[in-house]
Amino acid sequence: MPALADGCADHVQSTGVPMVTGMTHKTWMTFSSVNPGAALDKVSRAVLAEGFVGVNVDKKLGTLTTQQETTGSGRPQTLQVVVRKDGKGSRVDATFILPPGQLAPGIGDNLCRVVNAAGQ
Repeated sequence: MPALADGCADHVQSTGVPMVTGMTHKTWMTFSSVNPGAALDKVSRAVLAEGFVGVNVDKKLGTLTTQQETTGSGRPQTLQVVVRKDGKGSRVDATFILPPGQLAPGIGDNLCRVVNAAGQ
């Protein structure tokens, strides 16, 4: 399923009820000429640039997981990124999970900055 004509923002999906249930925000992109290892390295640097700390990268699995707690509630927000082979390139999927009672304005733009870093 190549994303040749679609941009990252076209793939952003959100589920849940704001402030009532937890929210899950997802997006993905394919990069036809970027190998998965290089894509994961670039995405890892982008996540650090977004201010996340304690980033866990598993190069064998092509995964990145990190959490941040920004509200003082003790309930962390989780970012998961998976990079996998797609044809001769890579597909990057990003998921941001918020606990109930939290909002993340502009999360689609933030996720796309991370995902699009794979192609830069």
